[in-house]
This record gives sequence, structure tokens and C-alpha cells, in this order.
Amino acid sequence: MKNRIIRAVAGSFILISLLLAIYVSQNWLWFTAFVGANLLQSSITKWCLMEDILTKLGVKD
Repeated sequence: MKNRIIRAVAGSFILISLLLAIYVSQNWLWFTAFVGANLLQSSITKWCLMEDILTKLGVKD
């Protein structure tokens, strides 16, 4: 369950930031890069802040 939520949040953040970059300011692309960097970091270190947050909120695996 956590993995699905994490993927949904990451995908939503990327799509929203791309829309904001198109319609508001290209500086929103920095947020897209931040999300991508966090996904890359998570794949290397096997640690994800969003997973810790979901665990504290009581979401089960």
C-alpha cells in the first residue's frame, strides 16, 4: 500500500509541477528536478522520507 501511495504522490508532484512550469513560471521545473533527485536517492539508499511519514501516519504495507 505504501509503495502505491508513494508512486502516486511522486507522479502527482511531477505532473503538477510541469503544469505550473508551463502556465506559471519555469522555475517550477526545479521542483520537478527535486522530486526526480529524491526518487534517484531513494533507489540508491533504500530510504524514503515519504515512507517514514506514511509509517508515522499509520499506513500499513
